[in-house]
Amino acid sequence: MRRRQHLPTRPTWRCQACGIAWPCSPAKLRLLGEYREDRIGLLRHLAALQAEAAEELAQVVPSASLIERFTGWARPGG
Repeated sequence: MRRRQHLPTRPTWRCQACGIAWPCSPAKLRLLGEYREDRIGLLRHLAALQAEAAEELAQVVPSASLIERFTGWARPGG
């Protein structure tokens, strides 16, 4: 049996594998590993995803709450 990856399901932005709000902890760890030498690249990537999520979740989640969820944790010292 193949394991599901910790990727977002759209338009809900919940994790395919664990069902919690994405990025979940395993997704964050994977992203930090992938971008370990490029924190600015990680933040750009997450900001682009945050913008997509803000559009798709506009009726459900305040866009301000997506800031910490998508990029706040990835800032140095964050």
